[in-house]
Amino acid sequence: MRSLTEQDIRNSFINCSKGEAKRLSVPRDLAERPWDDLDFLGWRDPGAPDRSYLAAEREGRLVGVAMRFQAAQRGFLHRSMCSLCLTTHPRGGVSLMTARKTGAAGREGNSVGAYMCTDLACSLYLRGKKVPESGARFEESLTLEQQIERTMGHLTAFLDKVYA
Repeated sequence: MRSLTEQDIRNSFINCSKGEAKRLSVPRDLAERPWDDLDFLGWRDPGAPDRSYLAAEREGRLVGVAMRFQAAQRGFLHRSMCSLCLTTHPRGGVSLMTARKTGAAGREGNSVGAYMCTDLACSLYLRGKKVPESGARFEESLTLEQQIERTMGHLTAFLDKVYA
């Protein structure tokens, strides 16, 4: 992924008003992000524990999505799988992220959701740069490039639903 500026990110949001995009929390460490290892930028809002955001390329354009999630209420031994990168996590490592749809549907309160890594670090899990709390990912026969392509396909499908 190409490196992004705060303004790039704020201008990319499709499911919130310009005022909301102006007020949302953007990561302060953009210069230190491992851009070469990221397929999309995802982050949690430190001031609002139920909000997270992601920015990704879609059809040659940067698209930002504001999402909400609830802290997991699962038991100690319960494990969940991210629907984007297929990484499994114990206790709250995966959350249902919901995003308001664009346009009239969003103004009426319609939203879509997907189970994602709560920290939105899917790209780093795929590349082994970050290890899930459980210690490892399932070993796959797909190459890294194929896993990245699959993850981005899942993310694109989610973004398409936000637009629909």
